[in-house]
Amino acid sequence: MTIKAIQIDKNGGPEVMELRDIELPAPKPGEITVRHTAIGINFIDTYHRSGLYPVKLPSGLGMEAAGTVEALGEGVTGLKLGDRVAYGSGPIGAYAEANNVAASRAVKIPDVVSDEAAAAMMLKGMTAQFLLRQTYVVKPGDTILWHAAAGGVGLIATQWAKHLGATVIGTVGSEEKAAIARAHGCDHVLNYRTEDVPARVREITGGKMLPTVYDGVGKDTFVMSLDCLRPRGLLASFGNASGPVTDVNLGILAAKGSLYVTRPTMFHYTATDADFQTVAKDLFDVVATGHVKIEIGQRYKLADAAQAHKDLESRKTTGATVLVP
Repeated sequence: MTIKAIQIDKNGGPEVMELRDIELPAPKPGEITVRHTAIGINFIDTYHRSGLYPVKLPSGLGMEAAGTVEALGEGVTGLKLGDRVAYGSGPIGAYAEANNVAASRAVKIPDVVSDEAAAAMMLKGMTAQFLLRQTYVVKPGDTILWHAAAGGVGLIATQWAKHLGATVIGTVGSEEKAAIARAHGCDHVLNYRTEDVPARVREITGGKMLPTVYDGVGKDTFVMSLDCLRPRGLLASFGNASGPVTDVNLGILAAKGSLYVTRPTMFHYTATDADFQTVAKDLFDVVATGHVKIEIGQRYKLADAAQAHKDLESRKTTGATVLVP
């Protein structure tokens, strides 16, 4: 069938994105066709577009969406036509009116969760899950730091960490974002542009510093993050919003306290279908029970995806952003 989709023929800025008519084939065995009602936008989409994370060109964009099952491939069980589902691990091509995805990588949406929330939370929420529940297991009484606390992943993760019993320190870049972070579980909010973050962490913790720091910003905050850790603490560096961290002398980890650094990705934490479903179930459970609320900060038409990327990369957005087909 013919659908409208965002496509790129070359890597570059948002201007390389074009809305086109493409042919979507019938689903293969084990696949379903999802007619999208809402599409999530994530920083990884900008990496695919720019070439930071290479993709085979020409290519679509987007990893997550929600909608209804419109067609079933051979052998699909457990789903039926008309079911509300969401997916968050690709295949790339969610910036479209519909997409074919593996049935084993789709999740039924609970009645209490909207399509927009489901589309906006899959990649970001599953990222929060593996970071908080697996990369470093947050326990009651822990004090943690989350950079970009008013961002899409941050707003989910800080609420979740608070629900797990942690004291949450969030960093932001403006007073407007500070207010948002405070309203979503942060006990302390620091402006990394104007405050000495490690010094404030030392003050907040009484000099004990932190067992872990979650850093999706990258280049601009890497050393700052290390300086917030206690000896043998763990830095989970999971994003590159300010650019990738490069040319690191590992001696810095020894000098700052025999520190650990990991660069986790959702791909490795959801490598099997069982892993994927477990992570997704944990996410939907914490949202369905109301402990984590998914708030849509921005909505754009599918045709305006380039503007959405511009706003995301200039850090003008807060919370989750969705495209509406």
